[in-house]
Amino acid sequence: MRLPLFPLPVVLLPGAVMPLHIFEERYQHMVRDALSSDRRFGMVYHDWDDHGPFLGEPGTIGCVATIEQFQPLEDGRSLLSVRGDPRFRIASEMEQAELYFEAEIEPVPDTTVMSGDELRFRRRESIRLFRQVVERLAEGPIGVPDLSDANEVSYLLAQSLHMKPSWHQRLLAITDEGSRLERVDQVLRRALSKGA
Repeated sequence: MRLPLFPLPVVLLPGAVMPLHIFEERYQHMVRDALSSDRRFGMVYHDWDDHGPFLGEPGTIGCVATIEQFQPLEDGRSLLSVRGDPRFRIASEMEQAELYFEAEIEPVPDTTVMSGDELRFRRRESIRLFRQVVERLAEGPIGVPDLSDANEVSYLLAQSLHMKPSWHQRLLAITDEGSRLERVDQVLRRALSKGA
């Protein structure tokens, strides 16, 4: 599958919703093309200050972004709300046939090794830790997202953590839900130990 690529110094996680301000001409063009087809493009973590030019190397992991809301502004700029959908891996060298980057991509499926019962137990533990952190850090009543141990929760919890984008990128590349939950739990336990 061929997908337009939008390199940014932020990480979109599956299930997360992210606002975007589109102002560069090439990405205005990309958004128009996405809106006229399936409303999708690929977000890829890239920090020009740290990594230099964006090369879109094969093997790079990103997340499909689906445009949920579109608000045009003056001069072709726009505000978007995108939802993170499945992860992908760049499968071939990037091309720039259009004004923006494009590449052939392939899905990155999970390879979770835990049984269903083990995974539900791990998810319950992560949800418990998350609720403890929220209760300890909140100065007043706060709503906690409705999290179910029947669904993948590692990305839902991770999007609430204020970590460096490189941390979120490493999490995005992990193909095992149990391993992702352990990384999230480490952050939650550190927050609890600091607040003790």
